[in-house]
Amino acid sequence: MSDVARIELAPGYSISRVVNGGWQLSEGHGPTIDREAVIQDLLRLQEAGLTTFDCADIYTGVEELYGDFLRRYRRRTGDRELVGVQIHTKCVPDLSDLPTLGRRDVEKIVDRSLRRLGVERLDLVQLHWWDYSIPGCVDAAGWLDDLRHAGKIRLLGATNFDVARLREIVAAGIEIASHQVQYSLLDRRPEHGMTHLCAEHGIHLLCYGTLAGGFLAERYRHLDGPGEPANRSLAKYRLIVEEAGGWDAYQQLLDTLHAIADRHGVSLSGVAVRWVLDRPRVAATIVGARDSRHLGDNLRVLALRLDEQDQRHLDEASARLRPLAGDTFGVERVPGGRHARIMKTGLNREGEG
Repeated sequence: MSDVARIELAPGYSISRVVNGGWQLSEGHGPTIDREAVIQDLLRLQEAGLTTFDCADIYTGVEELYGDFLRRYRRRTGDRELVGVQIHTKCVPDLSDLPTLGRRDVEKIVDRSLRRLGVERLDLVQLHWWDYSIPGCVDAAGWLDDLRHAGKIRLLGATNFDVARLREIVAAGIEIASHQVQYSLLDRRPEHGMTHLCAEHGIHLLCYGTLAGGFLAERYRHLDGPGEPANRSLAKYRLIVEEAGGWDAYQQLLDTLHAIADRHGVSLSGVAVRWVLDRPRVAATIVGARDSRHLGDNLRVLALRLDEQDQRHLDEASARLRPLAGDTFGVERVPGGRHARIMKTGLNREGEG
């Protein structure tokens, strides 16, 4: 395994600072995957030192895919305790189930993830709550914490919470190791109080959307427009581009990223990821991919060092954008809003088979 940058989320538990995201591997996200080819790619990523993988109970088919990967990894390496790989998942009860959600429902979700992955303990479980008008998120976090004490979960995390609700969970005495949030040069909402709260309580940020679904890439530079989105991810982040000031402002950001990337001999996307990695409280970025083609870029990101001039130019480019208002995952929660309409809030029951 190569010498890849790592960070401890808790004593004795470290992760690679670039985490392999699994959303793009879920059924229905894009073209049908070649399962064997994907498993070989996952093994290649692990061998290169990117040992941490992110998924969710609602990423259809991904926990099962990762379970096959882990079985293959065990056979190849003899690592029965899986010390060389970390799998992060989520607990995302369906919106329709929140009013009646109970302890047993949460335990069933966790037990199902254990079966799918073929493990005795989940490394990290991250709770998501669709609607704050429905009470119960603190109770759900408490039930997950009980399962942690029972040995079914190693670490407990959150995802897409706002400052007020995450503070409530912490105030209830529940230990949160990490919070997964959307964070990029286009979307700096975690800076609206979340990074301060996480610093106050020793919570690490795991950041997705650092490439805005792929929009922070060279292939979009100098295009007249985004075209029709090929999947929900691109539809989601096209809205973020619009919220941040539109196509012209976004193109100016790409030009700045390109100039810095050219100076360092790296990709435009690599600079965007490195900028997020350098933000306060950020432990890792989650970079989604359907294969290992970008492995070299991801390794170069970890070696890249942005100097003061780079940081200044990126801050200036970001300042020219229209800042997204509100807390993390705020506009995505607006009932009937264009962001909320993209979300699928009933995937947990759909995946029970």
